[in-house]
Amino acid sequence: MLIERETETERVREALRAVSGGRSSLLLTAGPLGIGRSAWLRELPTCFPEQDVYVLRAHAAPMEQDFAFGVVRQLFDSLAPGRPEQARERLLHRTPAARQALGYDTAPPAEADVSAAPDAVLHDLRALAEQLGAERPLLILVDDLQWADDWSLRWLAYLTRRLHGLRAVIVCALREGEPRSRDPLVREVVEAATGTLRLAPLSRAATARIVREQFGVPGDEEFVRACHETSGGNPVFLMSVVLAMVAGGHRPTADQADTARSLRPSNLRERLTGCLRTQPQPVRDLVAGIATLGEQGTPELVTRLAGLDTVGYATAVRALRQLGLLAEADEPRFVHPVVQDAAEACLILAERQHWHEAAAALLYDGGHPAEQVAAQLMAVAASGAGWSAAVLRAAADSALHRGAPDTAARYLRRALLDSEEQGEERAGLLIHLATAERHFDAAASERHIAQAMSLLDTARDRAAAALRVSPGFLGRTSAGALDILRRAADDLGPHSELSGTPRDLALRLGARLSHSGREDPSELAVAVRLLRDEPQAPPVCSAAEREWLAVLLHAVSLSGSLPASQVTRQATRILEREPARTSEGHSALPLVLSALVAADAADEIDSWLGTEETPALRGVGTADPLVATGHALSCLGRGRLAHAREQAERVFGPAGTGRQEVEAVAGAVLAAVALEMRDHALSERVRARTLASRPLGLGTTTMLRLLEASAEDQRGETARALDTVLDCGRRLEASGWRNPVLFPWRPRAIGLLGRMGDTRSARALAEEEYKQALLWGAPVALGRAQRLRGALRCDSEGTALLRDAVETLRGSGHELELARALRALSMSLGEGAEAKALLGEASGLAAGCGVPWRTDLIAAAAPARAAATRPDVALTPTESRVAALASGGLTNQEIAVELGVGSRVVEKHLTNSYRKLGISGRRELVTLMKGVGVNPRQ
Repeated sequence: MLIERETETERVREALRAVSGGRSSLLLTAGPLGIGRSAWLRELPTCFPEQDVYVLRAHAAPMEQDFAFGVVRQLFDSLAPGRPEQARERLLHRTPAARQALGYDTAPPAEADVSAAPDAVLHDLRALAEQLGAERPLLILVDDLQWADDWSLRWLAYLTRRLHGLRAVIVCALREGEPRSRDPLVREVVEAATGTLRLAPLSRAATARIVREQFGVPGDEEFVRACHETSGGNPVFLMSVVLAMVAGGHRPTADQADTARSLRPSNLRERLTGCLRTQPQPVRDLVAGIATLGEQGTPELVTRLAGLDTVGYATAVRALRQLGLLAEADEPRFVHPVVQDAAEACLILAERQHWHEAAAALLYDGGHPAEQVAAQLMAVAASGAGWSAAVLRAAADSALHRGAPDTAARYLRRALLDSEEQGEERAGLLIHLATAERHFDAAASERHIAQAMSLLDTARDRAAAALRVSPGFLGRTSAGALDILRRAADDLGPHSELSGTPRDLALRLGARLSHSGREDPSELAVAVRLLRDEPQAPPVCSAAEREWLAVLLHAVSLSGSLPASQVTRQATRILEREPARTSEGHSALPLVLSALVAADAADEIDSWLGTEETPALRGVGTADPLVATGHALSCLGRGRLAHAREQAERVFGPAGTGRQEVEAVAGAVLAAVALEMRDHALSERVRARTLASRPLGLGTTTMLRLLEASAEDQRGETARALDTVLDCGRRLEASGWRNPVLFPWRPRAIGLLGRMGDTRSARALAEEEYKQALLWGAPVALGRAQRLRGALRCDSEGTALLRDAVETLRGSGHELELARALRALSMSLGEGAEAKALLGEASGLAAGCGVPWRTDLIAAAAPARAAATRPDVALTPTESRVAALASGGLTNQEIAVELGVGSRVVEKHLTNSYRKLGISGRRELVTLMKGVGVNPRQ
């Protein structure tokens, strides 16, 4: 407690030296609560071992203010036993008035006896001090002067006017800001001081020293900074935080800095509570007003809430700042959250309710934002104000708009307490509550919608309420939601018999019911028939009509039963009438965007977003989740994986957006990127986040299973990975989901079969993929299918198929698929200028997509196809590629990275190759490859 108090201590030392020259002095140490005055006074005598002095000390207390001369009695009683005590007794015999005043007689003195001869008492007491000082200089220490009793203050004032010849240094500590510090007797002592010692807050270096002493090890810089900033250098605040951290078992590390900042030590709160309770009423009212309004508090609002005038406010603020409880800022703010806790602890429950209700009325009358008023109403059990429910509802709307549905739900639950148990007002609140809850608690949302529907009188209103349930556009619709939608649809009737708003409501109900059956092949067939048999283009004038068409297009995309060009044409009609930025929490637009990606029409998405080159490609971010999702899908549709991931991460971040549909699409984009890049960490993150949401639809389940298969493949469990992929395919086929772009399970199965040497099965799947691609007609699907067919053949027909794949994909926007086809064709050609040119073009496209290829590795694998065709070298295509790369001097890990497999898979293929070739290892493999004319580094 003497840290950084050297200047003040030296001032006292100089004063003691001056005593020998006959100059006595009174020094005053002042400062706010907790600055360390008492601790410094307590340790001060230990700083002067060379000084032969009598130390007289007293600590005034509020409960002892009625005890006459209580502080003076403490001073003289504090003399150590021995000679000083004998000297005191001898002197007291010579000063009977002082003896009686201090209560050293058998009978305690009466106040009347003391006041009968005040001058004699004061004179005798000074004489007593003077005679003690004649033997040895006196160091008189009085702590908390503001709480000393009146008679002790009179004596100290009497003494300070007669310091000459006393041979004493008096040091008094005063807590500024206390009401009694302005008492006339206290001021008389203060004004007589010959010097003032104002203790300063501790520095950062002192904080670091205290942290080291308490923890036993040096603290990290960030931790020390946090302790210093949160305490403001106030020793009591600092020690409370540090000791609480030690008691809690924390260490002074950087990761504990936030804990230090947020800590609210209970012992400090209790001390502050005691201090606040002794303040005058205006100061307590100001404290309550600041605590109630919090961050909303301005000088004007706090003044009005506390019932103060301008002068009263300024006086109370000055007192709190002198106590060190109020920050030096324009707005009234406490220096630490624990002061807020202490302020609230000073109020009983009824008082808190009163303050918050008054604050709510004050903010409401002043036209403040609804959420500010609602923050006050949330602290009130129930409000009698007629406007409270409306304000809470408006606050919920604001919270939803800024993406905080949980906060909106809390406002609305509170509003229900102020509403009637029946009627449309309560139904409206329930509907709004359900709208907020569908973002994070679908079951509660459905319950509240059902309750609201029972309070509504018309089928139209009930239908509008039913449409507030989560539509489940990219998830599975729950049984409860389906029941609500069916009841509302049956109540309203078919849309063909309605017009105006009821027709729109019926269309949207029908769209959602139709969409809920998308995993049923018969329901998909109905949707396909409705779109195929439409005599003219379906209307898209209203939002309901566009939602209906979006659901039909999604069904067609899943099944792949109609040409992609037709889907593109109809999807474009929807986008022409929908803004690229929308505040709609649940929108069918992600269905439209997914259909366009499946149709290889990413350019239509770019056109809808309003730019030829998306911000994602220029590195420009966007705050709108739907727009970011659109960019992510566009990039994915072009094969630009790095840009797709960047944009999807904006939506799929830890905080979320409250927009379930766009978050689901962003998760699907990241899953696709993880599969293409074989990024295990990204795959696990997507899996963990997706599994946390329920219920899961077929699309989501398929995505998770494909990620699982990828992980199995990387672990070398090729057969197990193949079973997982084939199981996904069977489930998709059973549900009628046959689109080769949305669910490319066959290409993955073909790759796994090729590695296992089952070329016949791989070719059969490739033919199935080609037939489905012909039916769908998207260039990316056709080009990929031709590449797969060509890559499985090692003859001129395979090369022709690969040339066709390249030509087809040049008409597609998918740059990564084109790069793969170019690479496959280059490897098929083997050597020559054309092969090198194709390989260079492929590498450039791959690098632009964020999938850089090493051309030397690719070139090394190409000639291995020649070795695979020799009768005496019966290797599978994959084994040939692995053998060629290994013979070129590449490690197993480098081969695994190039081929996108696990290192265990590489080891397995090499072992099989050695066995088939009748060799023992790599050295013989290199010789053999050179013998058949294979140059792995060409």
